[in-house]
Amino acid sequence: MVERGLQDARTLVTGALRGIGLATAVRLAAEGAQVLVTDLSPPDDPLVGQVLDRLGPAARYLPLDVTAEADWERARGWVESRWGSLDVLVNNAGTDLVGPVDQLDLAAWHRLMRVNVDSVFLGVRSFTAALAAGGAGRRGGASVINVASIMGLVGFAETSAYNTSKGAVRLFSKAVAIEFAQAGKPIRVNSIHPGFVETPLLHVGMQRWVDQGKAARAQDLLDGIAAMTPVKRLAQPEEIAAAIAFLASTDASYLTGAELVVDGGWTAQ
Repeated sequence: MVERGLQDARTLVTGALRGIGLATAVRLAAEGAQVLVTDLSPPDDPLVGQVLDRLGPAARYLPLDVTAEADWERARGWVESRWGSLDVLVNNAGTDLVGPVDQLDLAAWHRLMRVNVDSVFLGVRSFTAALAAGGAGRRGGASVINVASIMGLVGFAETSAYNTSKGAVRLFSKAVAIEFAQAGKPIRVNSIHPGFVETPLLHVGMQRWVDQGKAARAQDLLDGIAAMTPVKRLAQPEEIAAAIAFLASTDASYLTGAELVVDGGWTAQ
């Protein structure tokens, strides 16, 4: 098998108990990485045990509220004391908010920005030194993958908050990629922009549209999205995880400041 630089790579994934985060943790572990799984659940949550059993003995779990600076400091302390450095950071945790702009609640807007934007800043800031240390001996350096969305590229009605947050992740990733490269820090930074993915978050979002009277069934909305996608289906989390694993690997050693779109052709229309 071709060496992709993921064997024993020290990786941290946020929002990793479900959806894209879980699929990413599974994929990285399958490629031999050591994975620090982080999410909001306490360690004694049965789901945590199930995920760790699935990932294998090289996986560990740490509760992490991505909006809390103190939690990021604790995560940094964990990595520095046990691993010494970090090779891959996947900022995946996120939430959504839908509704007409003139009806959005400011507190809900701020909450979305804390989860989707502040968390990415806090993660990168907290681990810059550890990533630089990990990247020093790795072809292409360490890798930061910030999970954005096609909604960070194109606008959608009544998702202005989510669009704004993912657009911010896109440009933050580019700016930090340039900053690190010019400073000689061996850290690549890229954003990934999934289309519509079969995840719990998508189903929750569709149900909100139903609750607002915009559709009779969430499944009708999902079917409509699939019909509007050129490949005529939603993505599976594992397909996004495969793209994240590529960005994490040394196969992407010359890739930084890029936006990888994985959307079944949606934004090509």
